[in-house]
Amino acid sequence: MTLNSPPLWRKIQKENFTHWEKLADFLKLSETLRKSLALGPRFPLNLPRRLAEKIEKNTLDDPIFKQFVPLQEELLKTSGYVEEPLQDTTFRKTKKLLHKYEGRALLLATSACAMHCRFCFRKNFPYETETLDFTQDLNHIVQDKTLNEIILSGGDPLSLSNPQLDSLFQAFDTMPHIKKVRFHTRFPIGIPERIDISFLEILKNSSKQIIFIIHCNHPKELDKDVLSALKKIQKLGIPVLNQAVLLQGVNDDEQTLLELSEALVQGGVLPYYLHVLDLVEGSAHFFVSDERARELIQYLQKHTSGYAVPRLVREVPGALSKQILI
Repeated sequence: MTLNSPPLWRKIQKENFTHWEKLADFLKLSETLRKSLALGPRFPLNLPRRLAEKIEKNTLDDPIFKQFVPLQEELLKTSGYVEEPLQDTTFRKTKKLLHKYEGRALLLATSACAMHCRFCFRKNFPYETETLDFTQDLNHIVQDKTLNEIILSGGDPLSLSNPQLDSLFQAFDTMPHIKKVRFHTRFPIGIPERIDISFLEILKNSSKQIIFIIHCNHPKELDKDVLSALKKIQKLGIPVLNQAVLLQGVNDDEQTLLELSEALVQGGVLPYYLHVLDLVEGSAHFFVSDERARELIQYLQKHTSGYAVPRLVREVPGALSKQILI
C-alpha cells in the first residue's frame, strides 16, 4: 500500500449499496416485492455489503433488511411523528456541539454514517457540513469547565479519518477538565475493518478514559469479525457497551433480545440501553408500546444475569437525563 492510497476500510465502504436496483438484484427480490420499496427516499439507502450478505434472499421479512432498506411504509404521514423528535437543534452551543446534559457535551463530528438506519432520529438534522474545522467547538469546550465528558457522535465519528480523529484527541489531551471521551458508533457492525492499527494507536495514546458504545439491534448483526474488532478495543482496557433500539418486526420478541444480550456478553460487550423508538417521521411501522417493552425487559431479568439486561429508556427533549422506564 502506498502512502497516498486509502485505508482498507475506505475501499470497503465504497462497496456499500446506495442504489435500490442493485440491492434488489443482489437480494433476488421478485417484481412483487420490489413494489414495496420506497424509491428515491429523502433519506437515501446506504447499506454495507457485509450486512447485505446476511439478509435472506427474496423476502422483506428479515431483521437486517427491515432496518436499512426504505419501504413504502416510511412515506406515510402519521400523527405524532415529526422531523426532529428530540429537538437537538435547540441544544446547540456551536454548529457542531450539543449540550443537553450536565457535565457532558456531544460533538457532531460528521454527518456521514457507515449505514443509514431507517428509524434514525437525526436523519433530518441540519448538520454543518461546509468544513471539518472544529476550532470554534473546541474553544467552547476549553472555556466550559463544567464539562468533564465529550461524546463523539454524528453521523458516525468513525467516518472521520484517523488523522482527523488524532487531531481531536490531541486537542482533548490539552484539556485537564475533560476526563472521558465517549464514542457512539455503528461502524464496526457494518465495516469492522474500521478498527485498524492506526485507530487503535490513537486510543492507546490518549490520556483520557475512553468509553466505546456500539449500536446493535439484532444478533444477526454480530459475527466473529465484528467481535474480533471489538476485542482489540477491549484489550486496551476500554469498556465496550451496546445500545439498541426496540423495533417492531426486528427485535420485539423475547428470544431475539435474549439471544442478542447473550451474544454481546459472550463477546465482552455489556448491554447498556434499550431505547424505545424516537417518533421520527416515517418510522411508525417500527413502534412498540411501552407495555410490551417492559414485558420484554422483565423476561430478560428472569432469564439472564443482571449485567446482561439493558436499561429501557426514552429520551425526552429538555429532560435532565434519559427517562428510565424500568
